[in-house]
Amino acid sequence: MTVMLLRERQTSDGLLVSVCDAECLGETYTEGEIELDVTEAFYGGDQAREADAETVVDSLTRASVANLVGERAVSVAIDAGIVDEERVLSVDGTLHAQLLWM
Repeated sequence: MTVMLLRERQTSDGLLVSVCDAECLGETYTEGEIELDVTEAFYGGDQAREADAETVVDSLTRASVANLVGERAVSVAIDAGIVDEERVLSVDGTLHAQLLWM
């Protein structure tokens, strides 16, 4: 099973959540004009923690904005009905979704 990294931070616009499959951290995915850089500064760092599906779903339901990278991270959000599969991007074979609650 793939480990997911979860990071939460409070912003002036609400809770920002970033989730990625652990093996995506530090990678850059490029496809045409699109570049997806899965940086330690945004997805990792001291504030990131390993998380299971239940923890990720709980965090996403509280988020104002979220960014997800990787097959497991995006699939967890799709399975929970939080992300619409039709709106998911594939960048160089890696799944990416953004979430904005309005």
